[in-house]
Amino acid sequence: MEDLLEKHGIRPTPNRLLVARALEGGGRPMSMTELEAQLDTVDKSGIFRTLSLFKEKHLVHVLEDGGEGVRYELCHSHDHDHDDDLHVHFFCERCHRTFCLEEIPVPQVRTPEGFRVHTVNYMLKGICPDCGDEARRRLA
Repeated sequence: MEDLLEKHGIRPTPNRLLVARALEGGGRPMSMTELEAQLDTVDKSGIFRTLSLFKEKHLVHVLEDGGEGVRYELCHSHDHDHDDDLHVHFFCERCHRTFCLEEIPVPQVRTPEGFRVHTVNYMLKGICPDCGDEARRRLA
């Protein structure tokens, strides 16, 4: 994890490593609230400052999930000019979790002349398999 931070020009302090490891271990994009609950030894302002630095240095993707705000996930791209790990996300409207659909790349979108895209947030919304199975069990 230290190498990943250093490749993005970030000094790997203990708190930064904790936040990065929590994001990596989460298995899906995480909200600030989820990070706070998981990192009870790091205060809220420390987590926020770390996420702000990670965003500035292009170490996290910031996703607007249509639910409780934004979620964060580690960016594994090492190219500062081109993000080569963009993928589709899915927001479950029932359990409010956001899932990475890494096998589905973000489709290319042509914009009108004069528009320059800096970032893409491709979010699908619906019901995840866990919530769909739960609903089917209740009906059975």
